[in-house]
Amino acid sequence: MGVGAGQLIHKAQILARTRRVVVKVGSSILSSTEGMRSERVAHLASELTMLRSAGKEVVLVTSGAVAAGMSRLGLKERPRTIPAKQAAAAVGQIALMALYEQYFSVQGSRIAQVLLTHDDLASRQRYLNAKRTMLTLLEAQVIPIVNENDTVAVEEIQFGDNDNLSALVAVLIEADLLIILSDVEGLYDRDPRTNTDAQLIALVEKGTDGLVSSIGEAGPLGRGGMVTKLEAAHKSALSGIPTIITDGRREQSLALVFDPTIETGTLFLPLADRLASRKHWIAYTLKPAGTLVVDAGACTAISERGSSLLPPGVREVRGLFSEGECVACLDPHGHEFARGLVNYSSSDLERIKGARTRQIETILGYKVSNEVIHRDDLALL
Repeated sequence: MGVGAGQLIHKAQILARTRRVVVKVGSSILSSTEGMRSERVAHLASELTMLRSAGKEVVLVTSGAVAAGMSRLGLKERPRTIPAKQAAAAVGQIALMALYEQYFSVQGSRIAQVLLTHDDLASRQRYLNAKRTMLTLLEAQVIPIVNENDTVAVEEIQFGDNDNLSALVAVLIEADLLIILSDVEGLYDRDPRTNTDAQLIALVEKGTDGLVSSIGEAGPLGRGGMVTKLEAAHKSALSGIPTIITDGRREQSLALVFDPTIETGTLFLPLADRLASRKHWIAYTLKPAGTLVVDAGACTAISERGSSLLPPGVREVRGLFSEGECVACLDPHGHEFARGLVNYSSSDLERIKGARTRQIETILGYKVSNEVIHRDDLALL
């Protein structure tokens, strides 16, 4: 554990390079035992729209489906059986998205519903499909609203939480910042609900190990407590993504987060540079499933200018591999100089190698990307 002072210095640096952000909001913010708090949905829609208008790409990870279903079904306590929770989630998801649609429409923002389970992110193909869908929505200036698919995710209803899902989504879309809106200001040195003199920890620099004194119990409407928020922050930190936990009950909670002159909540610093960590993983952890031989021009462009690998630079395709797998890149003399994750399978690369990027769709009948390997997915050896 490393708990430090001086949040503002780090916060200003992080905000200066933040372009893509994941915001997670919990049931305790959106609902009460009496039903959904529509005014908080309205405030959240307003603030997320302002972020998007400021040029940020925004993804919202939301809880609240079960809580909304409880209200619709007239339940005063959270269901205890899995079928009852699934039923409440099925009823509540419609109500939840209807509220979001209502208040985002007022702001002139378009939204999309994305329901995920952890299995979706464990399967490589489904992972890539989810990533492409999310990035396409962001490119179209649509705000994806992500929730766990509680209606079918039995194990996740029993043990899961949307704090950890938000971290997985942040890694999926390679976000620059994860914001978790909680019903407390942030991480404290002791539980603030039972210790009136508990002190807020403004900055966590070296991971979450040892921060057990701040772990709280889940509330009556939600599944998570501070422990799941710490887990999410830790997962994000390992992937090079900073996290801020702050009080989401205030009307301007996100505005305060994005004000570099105001200290707010708890900032968890990343444990590694995101891109460097990813490229190290590609270069030294993954086993190449195939090989691409590239021409001298492509080799120079990749090695000296940090360029992507395009179809014209591919001379030979060796082995059988699928899109998203790791391949070795050889120079014309047969020396391996890089490894990367391909956007096309070996069979498709055989057809488009040496071709112009504008010819890809004509040859294949579709086009995923102009690049065979994007520079962010290329690691020099």
